[in-house]
Amino acid sequence: MFDLDLIKKTYGNFGPRIELAREVLKKPLTLAEKILYAHLYEPEKVKAFKRGVDYVDFAPDRVAMQDATAQMALLQFMNAGKTKTAVPSTVHCDHLIQASVSGRTDLQFAIESNKEVYDFLESVSNKYGIGFWKPGAGIIHQVVLENYAFPGGMMIGTDSHTVNAGGLGMIAIGVGGADAVDVMAGMAWELKFPKLIGVKLTGKLSGWTAPKDIILKVAGLLTVKGGTGCIVEYFGEGAKSLSATGKGTICNMGAEIGATTSTFGYDESMERYLRATERGKVADLANTIKEHLTADPEVYAEPEKYFDQLIEINLDELEPHLNGPFTPDRATPISQMAEEAKANGWPTKVEVGLIGSCTNSSYEDISRAASLAQQAVDKKLKTNAQFTITPGSEQVRYTIERDGFISIFDKIGASVFANACGPCIGQWARPGAEKGEKNTIVHSFNRNFSKRADGNPNTYAFVGSPELVTALAIAGDLTFNPLTDTLTNENGEQVKLDPPTGDELPTKGFAVEDAGYQAPAEDGSAVNVAVSPESNRLQLLSAFQPWDGKNITGAKLLIKAEGKCTTDHISMAGPWLRFRGHLDNISNNMLIGAVNAFNGESNKVKSQLNSEYDEVPKVQRAYKESGTPTIVVGDQNYGEGSSREHAAMEPRHLGVKAVLVKSFARIHETNLKKQGMLALTFANEADYAKIKEDDTFNFLDLTEFAPGKPLKIEVVHADGSKDVIVANHTYNQHQIKWFKAGSALNTIAQESK
Repeated sequence: MFDLDLIKKTYGNFGPRIELAREVLKKPLTLAEKILYAHLYEPEKVKAFKRGVDYVDFAPDRVAMQDATAQMALLQFMNAGKTKTAVPSTVHCDHLIQASVSGRTDLQFAIESNKEVYDFLESVSNKYGIGFWKPGAGIIHQVVLENYAFPGGMMIGTDSHTVNAGGLGMIAIGVGGADAVDVMAGMAWELKFPKLIGVKLTGKLSGWTAPKDIILKVAGLLTVKGGTGCIVEYFGEGAKSLSATGKGTICNMGAEIGATTSTFGYDESMERYLRATERGKVADLANTIKEHLTADPEVYAEPEKYFDQLIEINLDELEPHLNGPFTPDRATPISQMAEEAKANGWPTKVEVGLIGSCTNSSYEDISRAASLAQQAVDKKLKTNAQFTITPGSEQVRYTIERDGFISIFDKIGASVFANACGPCIGQWARPGAEKGEKNTIVHSFNRNFSKRADGNPNTYAFVGSPELVTALAIAGDLTFNPLTDTLTNENGEQVKLDPPTGDELPTKGFAVEDAGYQAPAEDGSAVNVAVSPESNRLQLLSAFQPWDGKNITGAKLLIKAEGKCTTDHISMAGPWLRFRGHLDNISNNMLIGAVNAFNGESNKVKSQLNSEYDEVPKVQRAYKESGTPTIVVGDQNYGEGSSREHAAMEPRHLGVKAVLVKSFARIHETNLKKQGMLALTFANEADYAKIKEDDTFNFLDLTEFAPGKPLKIEVVHADGSKDVIVANHTYNQHQIKWFKAGSALNTIAQESK
């Protein structure tokens, strides 16, 4: 069991800090407020922080990193001048394992092909006192839920789905690697105090409806940016009726509405999960302060007084949903899918059903899906689509194998992939994907952006619960509604699937032979972290140059991105994951997925150096070589999706000076600031239309850069005409220091000296 002393200390401070906050705020507190005020970096400096306005310094309890983002985070930490992390931290090797043949085969191939990266992560973890979870141990968020998450805690992680830990009542927030470096270096972690969205759940789930359908419904209501800058707090009798892992599923996919995080109050389901995962002592401690681990009673009695926005969902009436294609907020109740598919020309033949991932890989999820697989066998139904399972951890995989679920899946021809992210983040060697054929897949993952799973822009991906995905894979038909429709079995008979059943937790307890954890060396001072200068996978970082104190002038437009531009568009995953530790090499994927507003094409922009069109990274490298500054212009919710800071580091490395957009996703805006970039928004969104392909930009008052003061930019068009546009920003004085120093890391290094 991990962190028991840390949890005792956190809980010991909890009551007094909450009482102090309640005195200052003079009102009852939500759960989110309790955890935030209990984790102030300077707990004595309590004031009534303004939601959505005040930047606040926090002291998270721990840091978690997955292998793709850990490389850059730890390369930065090596330059921070520290000998050991200031808070408990872990690395989880889950992103670099490609799903292809089978779990064991794919894992062995990954260990061999990624040896250099794994050796680096293992050695740097050893040196700086970081826990190391080996390849095959499982997906970071499932492993965190099983081992580290605790009610009332606060953690950050270098992955947007860190929010999964909200299923155990944490405030868990996805960040970029530079944020993780702050906390690992013992410094304050800064966050704009979030607004609060309350979701009241009444009734109780039954039949085909699953916890996943709650967040699919919420995503449809709020859209992919409706939760930006907010914490979502779920409550009500419906919330108490959910399992802890079901709560985790809901919190996990809260990243898809842009929420800072989501959470639930401590209850009996969390206690059951803690005890089932052999953390009974944590449950005992939580029980001693359980009144502090949920909102004050007055809050849930009159939630409209205490939340900035309130949503109510009756679980008795909730219908199974499918969200997609190409965006996780296009929500369709299953009863309406046939009509929607016909109206939109979506392919209705389901080619593949995929369950598992960090979002839906709990014992409960797998057992309910297995009950449907068993029905298919018993009712002589042929499975009409390929079917895959991605276990979330070795503990879950070992337990479901012991309990016979994998053998049941074998009977319907399923493939069990490695305990890793796999297809969910584009690590899927799907046969035939390179042909680019129009097709439909259904999965229980969290994201379904274009090209995300298999690299094929014509794969229509729909998100659903594991139960619904299993049923649709058996039917092979997107329009199949298991609540009402029948299927023809091998005997020509019409049969109906019964609602899925399953256990919340294994009746015989969890089991595992080797969970995959490796503790760091007691003294890492003698550990050598070697990075070969000839490596194409790893590259030591050089500090970014500080601002020269002058206005940026003569900047050229690199690209005006149109429509959805996620971090997948800015820095793709899939095959590019192998370069996550080599900034220069991975910069060759910068913005290659973004759509150029002037020609509707991806990775084809005009160079103002020679008036020719070429790939975005090539054009930008030429600008950098010639000493020409550049600007990127974007649309709404720019940088939506994964937390990957490569999407900020790549343009910084290649010489882009500013990103000017209609609006940002929270994590990406912070990542740009951390890397010394200018993250700006149009004061008047209509000015986006004024930007032309051959424009030149001159900053008029950057030398007066100050909090709350918009910047003026002169836009010079090719015909000599000019527009002056106003650009807003959210930089505070501390963040302006990052810009002036060249990056946040530069300020840490200076302070360490």
